[in-house]
Amino acid sequence: MANEYRKELINDRSKKAKQIVSHPLFGFVILTIILAGVQLLFMFTEDIISLTVSKAIAQTLIYAIVGMGFAILLGYAGLASLGTAGFIGLGSYIAGNMLKLIPFPVPYILIIGAVIIAGIVLGGVVGFISLRIEGMYLAIITLGLSEILLELFKTPNQFTGGASGLKSVPWAKLAMFYEMDREKMFFLILGVLFITIVFTINIINSPTGRAMLAMKNSQSAAQAMGISILKYRLLAFVLATIYAMIGGALYVTYLRASNTSSWTLALSLNVLAAVIIGGYRSVWGVLMGTFVIFGLDLAVLKNIDFFNKYPGSSAIFSGVLIVLIVMFYPGGLIRLFADIKTLIKSGIEKWKVYRYGKDYK
Repeated sequence: MANEYRKELINDRSKKAKQIVSHPLFGFVILTIILAGVQLLFMFTEDIISLTVSKAIAQTLIYAIVGMGFAILLGYAGLASLGTAGFIGLGSYIAGNMLKLIPFPVPYILIIGAVIIAGIVLGGVVGFISLRIEGMYLAIITLGLSEILLELFKTPNQFTGGASGLKSVPWAKLAMFYEMDREKMFFLILGVLFITIVFTINIINSPTGRAMLAMKNSQSAAQAMGISILKYRLLAFVLATIYAMIGGALYVTYLRASNTSSWTLALSLNVLAAVIIGGYRSVWGVLMGTFVIFGLDLAVLKNIDFFNKYPGSSAIFSGVLIVLIVMFYPGGLIRLFADIKTLIKSGIEKWKVYRYGKDYK
């Protein structure tokens, strides 16, 4: 009896362990713990993790948040946008000015709330514009809007600081009394990314995500099924804009500056490249693509003399990678890893059959 009870207990624990491992968020929890561990190594050890690597990871996580919104817009709603950089920049200036100009401490959650409200308004405007425009023309319209924002950023004014940008932004306060610093901001960014991942997974697996996908595949069929094109187009643009502006708020809070030269078309194209390279219909794909495009450049390539001497070389590297991915793996790196996983499993099965025979199970 004792042995049977022990076996049942082991089986129950095994089932629970399998349920935990198979949970959609399990891998993201592990990734979050690993990234937090990397930051702790930077904080409490010397010469293992450098400041450059820590800052590169933090900035990459911010761009990953932006990429999540772009993946919803492009991968599920099928809408193109080249205005991402302008939206990130606007979010950074709103948050930066709230931190600089308000004479009393403002809880950071209120700053994020203000950025979200601005994102809803701007995303709604762009969403309404998108109702009359399709395809590349929509991308051109959003590019034009981004260029308008960029010119406004460059114009000498107190809000953006003109061409010199916004500098010496004070550290945010997580509450009325708890002041952040660069090390603590890393964990805040990591936390916001995890919340964004959870929210994005719920969106794409919900009826909303399926409605957006139906709209992307065929607007006529979607309307025939009772799906409101107006509603889901607006929602897609609002979500993408909110993600981008939250990314901008985190950017200016972490780096304590917002430079006009950062919010150009190149950044929008890099976000697009990251989503396409990783796989625009997978959260894991967006994370992989972001680390390839932004993380590799910030943490590795910028520390190599050749790429410092020829800054355009990193763009060439990204361009070649995009061409290869689009030609051979249109689904992105996530599809490549899935094929490799399938190949490994097939190889293991063949080896077991060879080693133990066809009836080894």
